[in-house]
Amino acid sequence: MSEATEIQYSRDAYTLLAAIGRGFKRSCPHCGNGKIFKGYLKLTEQCSNCHAPTGEIRADDLPPYLTIFLVGHIIVPLLVFTEAVYHPPLWLQMAVWPSLTLILTLSILPFIKGAAVGLMWHLKLKGDEQH
Repeated sequence: MSEATEIQYSRDAYTLLAAIGRGFKRSCPHCGNGKIFKGYLKLTEQCSNCHAPTGEIRADDLPPYLTIFLVGHIIVPLLVFTEAVYHPPLWLQMAVWPSLTLILTLSILPFIKGAAVGLMWHLKLKGDEQH
């Protein structure tokens, strides 16, 4: 790789939080302008703006774990509060809570995956490291 290319894709030009924030916005963690998703969760091979190779990053496990953690911490207190204060019928709870959980999970997951890609980009991880 040439020296110019290494400088162009230098990860030291911005902070960790900037990379995570850019990823959370589902933008390129390097330039912040190009899109990194070509589908719901499928990464593009490279940024459409700066051509940074984002497709080689495998953020497979972290996004679902963080999404489940976050959604659980939102849904469970709401469920407990609703049951304690309003006492809704069981059929209503069985219709509302699973639906709300599914919608919230599917809505948040792409943003969490983008943030994970930003984190991995900043730390120079590809997701295929062996220990």
